[in-house]
Amino acid sequence: MRFSLTCLSALLCATTALAARSHHASHAFKRVEKRAPIIEKREQFQPFKNPRLEKRASYFLTNKTESESSNQFVVNGSAIPDVNWNIGESYAGLLPISSAPNETRELFFWFFPSTNPHAGEEIAIWFNGGPGCSSLSGLLTENGPFIWDAGTLAPTPNPYTWINLTNVVWVEQPVGVGYTQGVPNITNEVELGLEFIGFYKNFVDTFNLHKWKVYLTGESYAGFYVPYIADAFITAADTNYYNLAGVSINDPIIGDDVTQQEVTILPYVEYWQNLLYLNDSFLETMRKQNDYCNYTSYLEKYLTFPPPPGPFPVLPDPFVSNTALCDVFDDFYSAILEVNPCFNIYHITETCPHPYSELGIINQGDYTPPGATVYFNRTDVQKAINAPVGTNWMQCTNINVFGGASDNQSIGDTSLGPAQNGVLKRVIEYTNNTIIGSGNLDFLLNTNGTLLAIQNITWNGVQGLQKYPGIPMYVPYHPEYNLGFPAGGGYLGLWGSERGLTFYQAQLAGHELPQYTPGAAYRMMEVLLGRVSNFSVVSDFTTQTGNFTGNSTIYRRGVDYSFY
Repeated sequence: MRFSLTCLSALLCATTALAARSHHASHAFKRVEKRAPIIEKREQFQPFKNPRLEKRASYFLTNKTESESSNQFVVNGSAIPDVNWNIGESYAGLLPISSAPNETRELFFWFFPSTNPHAGEEIAIWFNGGPGCSSLSGLLTENGPFIWDAGTLAPTPNPYTWINLTNVVWVEQPVGVGYTQGVPNITNEVELGLEFIGFYKNFVDTFNLHKWKVYLTGESYAGFYVPYIADAFITAADTNYYNLAGVSINDPIIGDDVTQQEVTILPYVEYWQNLLYLNDSFLETMRKQNDYCNYTSYLEKYLTFPPPPGPFPVLPDPFVSNTALCDVFDDFYSAILEVNPCFNIYHITETCPHPYSELGIINQGDYTPPGATVYFNRTDVQKAINAPVGTNWMQCTNINVFGGASDNQSIGDTSLGPAQNGVLKRVIEYTNNTIIGSGNLDFLLNTNGTLLAIQNITWNGVQGLQKYPGIPMYVPYHPEYNLGFPAGGGYLGLWGSERGLTFYQAQLAGHELPQYTPGAAYRMMEVLLGRVSNFSVVSDFTTQTGNFTGNSTIYRRGVDYSFY
């Protein structure tokens, strides 16, 4: 269709006449300068610098997540106290564990979407252990976007944060931990799993994550949490909400305390004797005690590859005895503290003085300077992350989270370890993507103890690992961009994989494996997510480019040493 010049002229004339009648109207027809478009190239793994672009780019910024109600979840990435850079898009707050209108029990989460184009519709969930310890400790010291390790002055960016690989949410659970709300009323892991899937259904609805693949990860007592929650996902049989794709647990308790701690502690101490430096007479006494308790013969018979068929016998609990003579674990721990009063049960190379942690104390004997304030107990921090202001946040709660409705302090978790009752077996067989890791500097839950528990599991038709997991584990070399949180490269441990279960050990890691060997934990996540086929692949990290395989000089560091 063509406009006639007559028609166009008439329109212009009419406009002129209208403007002449009103000086106010004349402003409406002034030529408006077009606003220059905002153009910014997005850097991989980084948010847009312009807040308008970042807001438009977000899939998760919806009426549900940024409403002005009490359920506002948006976190200002530029306003995290003591963090002097923008940590990017994130959401934090409380969600109930059920859809009941009068539900008072709520779990706290902090969710970070990934800018990795390969992340897609997948999410990893991280749990710390305890029982009763906050997953925010993992975020702040292990795999979150910023790190504030014990003994350091201020937070630093984390080049090995898992959000560089995928979407990650850190969840405080069960009820009674951290910022969670309500009164704990559970006594076992099955109830814990049901509470969590109730929370996670609300989380999926809030952020529209339906059908997303879910990877459950954690450490320590999460060796109970992760398999039982995974089993709850499987039992729910609803992939719209619980699309379980894999699990990973580091330094986990998966069996019973006797086999994982008591039976294996003597050979562990002997292996590290040059570091622990116990005297010969004490060691000889402990060897005799070990024999008396049948720990030596038990280990020789059952920590074999393949293991002898059939369930392993259950050893007596040393605390049932009046003398607790067979509690050799605590005997060793007490002796080591005499030699090294600052001994760290989670990372045995530490010596005095105690490094102060912004997260506060965990165990008796941990050091807190006078006047120190725990980071997540600060009002400005609580406001910044939509946490309930005034909460007395503790890294590990003094509430018995398994005490039932009466908070009975004599009740503990009544569930068996998932390696003892078929729960872990079901998870391995369902996912065929289960990874168990161990830090060899962890005294609390040592590598042989975890392997001993694994050898007592039958999965996919065969019991235990048939070969010792002794393949060299490769972690990519890489330029170290941030000396505030460095990571090693090269061959850092051993691994093996059979019938859907992968086991790996990092030689220089402690109990908190992603904290002490972040590169190894990062490679583990690449394996879990299917970005790398196994721990022997010699390649760069999938989020870096360049020749970082160890076949070329990465960089040369000039060092002048001071003598004092």
